[in-house]
Amino acid sequence: MKITILGAGAFGTALGKILTDKNHTINYYDPKYNNGALSETLRGADIMVLAVPSEAVEQLLLYLPKNIPLVIATKGLLNEKILQPFSDYAIISGPGFAKDIKSQKMTRLTSTANWAADLFTTDYLNFDVTDDKKGVLMCGALKNVYAILAGLKNLQPGSKEHDIFLDKASEEIKLILAKNGADPKTFDLACGMDDLKITCNFPSRNYEFGQKLRTNFDCCPEKTVEGISTLKRIRRGEINVPTEAAFLRELIGLEGSWA
Repeated sequence: MKITILGAGAFGTALGKILTDKNHTINYYDPKYNNGALSETLRGADIMVLAVPSEAVEQLLLYLPKNIPLVIATKGLLNEKILQPFSDYAIISGPGFAKDIKSQKMTRLTSTANWAADLFTTDYLNFDVTDDKKGVLMCGALKNVYAILAGLKNLQPGSKEHDIFLDKASEEIKLILAKNGADPKTFDLACGMDDLKITCNFPSRNYEFGQKLRTNFDCCPEKTVEGISTLKRIRRGEINVPTEAAFLRELIGLEGSWA
């Protein structure tokens, strides 16, 4: 098949390597580098894979054909309504860093469709599957926000305090899923707890940025930190935040140039 990957960053190229190894023909388009015409890159594509930073998604979606199957590999989206114009789309998410996939480390992700899982399944990458698109999107976005807070609190992975934080964050995320019409059980899949654990740890950009805020609360990230974009979406009211979500409300209440 001919597959267009939208986003030529670390994760997009890691997914591209899988597809190339499976004998698919890959074209890349990256709006950050403006590498060629989008329409030309999409010509003849059987599938599109979206792997751009979340803040670039809404604008890019406007220009994509709605009748070509779309795989969402971007984390940070909260509202699946922007994807509804597409006739066939699936989401993949979970605890997979680009470097782990490129090095063929055993990894498990979550997909919202069997066809998308089959596209990327290898002997080192496998999937659990759910039809809860909203839940998978929200898990992939919310874990980044909690990772910033874990770093800001200087919680050291493996410590009792870190474990308590993960337990409370897990409870909150399940409450948020339920409040917004998603299935709380989706958090039990790879896209949920497994992803939260590795994101609230080094070398997660979100966790490391939270650590930097401890010494300079007005610092701005040098690279994309998806948790910031998600926090801004939450503040715009894209999801309902229950009063019991104390950690999330704590972060919403913080002020700084980064926020």
